[in-house]
Amino acid sequence: MSSTQKDQHGARRQRSQEADKPHRRQREKTYSCDECGKSFTRAEHLKSHKPVHSGVKAYSCDLCGQSFTRAGNLKRHQLIHSGVKPYSCDLCGQSFTLAGHLKRHQLIHSGVKPYSCDLCGQSFTRAGNLKRHKFIHSGVKPYSCDLCGQSFTHAGNLKAHQLIHSGVQAYSCDLCGQSFNRAGSLKRHQLIHTGVKPYSCDLCGQSFNRAGNLKAHQLVHSTVKAYSSDQCDKALTHSSSLQNHQVTHSGFKAYSCHICGKTFRWPGNRNIHLRIHTKNDVCCCDQCGKVCVTYKNFEQHKLTHTEERPYKCELCEKTFKSPHYLKSHQKIHTREKLYKCSYCEVQHFFLTVCVELIVSSVVAELSPNG
Repeated sequence: MSSTQKDQHGARRQRSQEADKPHRRQREKTYSCDECGKSFTRAEHLKSHKPVHSGVKAYSCDLCGQSFTRAGNLKRHQLIHSGVKPYSCDLCGQSFTLAGHLKRHQLIHSGVKPYSCDLCGQSFTRAGNLKRHKFIHSGVKPYSCDLCGQSFTHAGNLKAHQLIHSGVQAYSCDLCGQSFNRAGSLKRHQLIHTGVKPYSCDLCGQSFNRAGNLKAHQLVHSTVKAYSSDQCDKALTHSSSLQNHQVTHSGFKAYSCHICGKTFRWPGNRNIHLRIHTKNDVCCCDQCGKVCVTYKNFEQHKLTHTEERPYKCELCEKTFKSPHYLKSHQKIHTREKLYKCSYCEVQHFFLTVCVELIVSSVVAELSPNG
């Protein structure tokens, strides 16, 4: 074949390929799933999709036991255990095992959130995240914990929650020894040791090491308390706070200390209590020897040895050693009276106002001449 004939043949082939491209792009999705309605261009794609609905997960990971409906999914999962993360983000350095994960991550830096919730306006970088978010508004929580009854909108959230009951905390902090049941929790915890708090509140100046914590804090200033308890009418700023509050009405204490048997409503309280027995993660005051089971309590305790009063009331400039005392003091200015005495029927700023009256009344009731 001459060079001219080769050129002509090549041109015809290229034209043929170009003509085929629109056809490939516009190929109809003629194969539909009877269960969910999802459509596919090929029969084999539909066939590989169907096991999702069967619930059968025939492909299991030898290292962690996680199961999958397809062999390809198992193969991708096994890369996690290899520890190899060849795909790195140029902007923040975070590494990923799959190119697709890196691509999804890069959307975070772009700032583009094209998927918006019609009900609350919250925006997302991915359609899947929006779809999961919408379950929150539906109020449907089909996944319940057998041990404590807490319900979740997603199976993944339930699975993560169940680790709390297992007591297994495989992820440990090299700096303080505190252990966690999830790698993500350890990663968030390690930010505390850096001392870096790049997120500041414009209204009060309080700083946070995570943007989510700042966002949650800002609701305090908004005075909007959208979540009300149906048992006591108490209003709260966060849905998670309401969920925690409702546990107090149930009286159910699902978390117990395996050493002394004491029970707790929340796992965090149980874990802090365990430090009393183990002596791990405790802070000891070098001035008086007092042992504190949380770093927050230790920081507050240290102020008792100094004259420092870093918390100031903006209305009267009175200063306090702890934020708790400042918060209690501020009720005087807002005229917020939360405690109603059952003996004198008067509302007070503080619970201690009528303590003497209550004690004397109880003594009178118990006395033989009463």
